[in-house]
Parts: sequence; C-alpha cells; structure tokens
Amino acid sequence: MKPLRRVAAQPAEPQLVQIEKPVYGGAFLAHVEGKAVFVPLTLPGEQARVRIVQSRSGYLTAEAEEIVSPSPERVVPACPHFGACGGCHYQHADYATQLTWKRTILRETLERGDVQTPAEIDVLSADPWAYRNRIRLAFDAAGNPGYRGRRSHALVPASECPIAAPLLVKAALTFAEVARQVAPALRPTELALFCNADETALLATVFGATPAKARFNQLALALHEQIPAFTGAELAMEARAGQPPRSLAQWGAASLDYSAAGFGYRVDHGAFFQVNRWLVDALVERVTAGQKGNLAWDLFAGVGLFARKLTGAFERVLAVESAPSATAALAHNLRGAGAKAVTAETLAFLSHVRADQHPDLIVVDPPRTGLGAETTALLGKLAAPALVYVSCDPATLTRDLRALVASGYTIDSVALADLFPQTFHLETVVRLRHC
Repeated sequence: MKPLRRVAAQPAEPQLVQIEKPVYGGAFLAHVEGKAVFVPLTLPGEQARVRIVQSRSGYLTAEAEEIVSPSPERVVPACPHFGACGGCHYQHADYATQLTWKRTILRETLERGDVQTPAEIDVLSADPWAYRNRIRLAFDAAGNPGYRGRRSHALVPASECPIAAPLLVKAALTFAEVARQVAPALRPTELALFCNADETALLATVFGATPAKARFNQLALALHEQIPAFTGAELAMEARAGQPPRSLAQWGAASLDYSAAGFGYRVDHGAFFQVNRWLVDALVERVTAGQKGNLAWDLFAGVGLFARKLTGAFERVLAVESAPSATAALAHNLRGAGAKAVTAETLAFLSHVRADQHPDLIVVDPPRTGLGAETTALLGKLAAPALVYVSCDPATLTRDLRALVASGYTIDSVALADLFPQTFHLETVVRLRHC
C-alpha cells in the first residue's frame, strides 16, 4: 500500500460581504451564509472582499483584502502605522462618526442586558488627538521602541503616535537612542511613560528582562539632559500576574504633580490616573456635580481624583484604595481636606462596614472586571441615596447595573465619556439613586 500523502490545506477563497455595523472590540459585523463574521478596518455600508482567518462555533473572523465599495465616511488615517499597530481601531472614520458608533454600541449593550437607558445618552468629548498622558512601548532586539501589532505580538515601530502627547513620543525615541549609547547592557524590554497635562513633568518606568542596574543613573541623567521635563525614572521587573512590578532602582523624583479639576495631585510611579488629559476636568464634573451631603465614599479611589473634589461638598469623605502604587499619594492628596484615605480592597471594606455608617453618596470606579456579584450585593444592602458608577467596560457595567437596579436603584443619567478617541474603548458615567 502506498503511504498517504499529507496535503497542505488550501487557504479559503476571498468572499464578498456587506459590512453592517460596528461591534464592541473594534471590528465590524458582516454575515457569510448566515454566520456572523467580524472584520476590522472596514466601515458600515461598505462592500469588502474578505478572507476568513479564524472559525469559531458561533462566528468567523476575517481580514479585508479589498474595499470594493468604500463608504463616504472613510477618511485617510492620521497615523502611518494605523492598521498594523494594535493601538487604534477607528482612525479610518471621522470623529463624529466614531462618537455615533460608541453611543449606539453602549445603548445596545445595556439594552441587550435588560438595562433600560434614558432617552438621551450624553457625550463628553474633546480634541481626539494628542490626548494620551501615558503610553507603554516594547523594544525589539536592536533596542527600537514600538507598539504591539494588531494581528500578532510583533513589534510595530513607533516613529510617531498622534494620539499621544508629543512629549511622550519624543521621550520614547530619545530613550532608545540614549540607551543604546549609554547603557547597552541594560536591554530594556518595555518602557512606560507618564506626563502631566501641560507636558512639564515626565516619569519613566523601565522594565528589564534581567535585574540589570548597570549605568541606570547615567542613562537617566543623559535623558534628562536632552529632555528637561524628564524628572524621575524607575527600573522595575515584572512580577507574577496580579502582583505589582518589583522596583530595582530609582532616579530622581518618585512622583509628579498633575493639575486637574482645580486641584494639584501627586501621582507616583505606576499609579492609575485618567489617561485623557483633555477630558479629566469634564469627567470629574460629571461625577461630582450637584452631589452634596454629610458623608461620601470614593471606592477604587486611585490617587483621589474624585475624592478631592467631593471634599468641597461633603462634611466627610472616605476614599478606599488598595494598589500599593496609589495609596501613599492618595493619603497625601487628601491631607488637610477633611477626608480620610483607607488602604483596603473595596470588597473587604464593604464587608466590614459598621451598621451606623450611612453614606449619602458612593462613587465607584472599578477596573475592567467591574464590581462583581458580592460587591453589588453589598452596595444594594447599603442603599446609599446616590451612587455614581464610572466604568471602562460596557459588558461588566451592564451586568452590575442589572444587579443594582434589582436591589432598588434607579438610573438617572448615562454619559459616554470618550476618553479613548480612535479606539473602540469607551468610558461610561452612570448616576443612580435609591428608591
């Protein structure tokens, strides 16, 4: 008997599809033989010739090989790396169209989860370019900085990035050049950069594959000479998932001052702070406007962005945060303001609340995973008269709102805060009251 020959699978032939609408995650919906297919970098109304690259039981993923019938809403992307870089998803559409998509996606997500929304979803938006105050890049074997690719983890060179503050891009390119000259043995794997709103102060966290400290101070001094706004650096090693990075060395300042919403905030290396420097003030106003009373809680408080503002309208403010990178700055930012910083996980804090504590307002700004069943159940039992939920994921927001509404809360307003223009990401501010 002749041995069987192994025949290589032939790639599927391109198929002509009609692009229907955007879906959360950055792709656009079409159908092939009744099956949903998700196609990035297309636009609703376009006909595209696509090649299927992945097949799942419930859907297909495809790449567009040709736009047969372009949409009139298609524009030339501002960034030459768009499409290859995984950072942006919507640069091929004008900004007004992006906002329309996001509002529609938010409403559909909420209503699909049986959460009734107000007739109007407000939109907070600003300049869609140069807004990011924080970026994180990786390095290739030659020490060149870049972002991870859209289709793979391959590195896409970052010669420019129009959504980032110009100082950040300049610093990344300068760092790569200086590192090759001053500290070639350092071999950085990633670089995180954070600047204040007016680009007068800059912090860098350098991640290394090995705990090499060789010439780190010389590297930082050389970078400071070329970029005077660069005031502090940290050399760190990534820890296990869920653990903060391990600091190996520091140079200069360990924090910077960030002016926002009428206050100055200390922000330390690695601490969370809202990324859109044009929209921070509007976000704080949306969360805090009209709120007043005796006691307010700010849960997942970060460095106190909302808590500090609330001190002007409440007799007491209690801010809860557990991240080691934020707790010291939170205490500093609230000192002398009639507020108290509590270092604790939100769930643990709520589980040990005294029966006589009755906040008039609770603000929650959880990570992408949302609040979860235990936290929403405890919030429902507390029944604070007012609750404001700041969310960065519409799916987990929908899940949590459904539970909060079932416990007696009513949604007063929903606002889309577009903190991430040119991407599919969206922030939502929901104001609720307890019946």
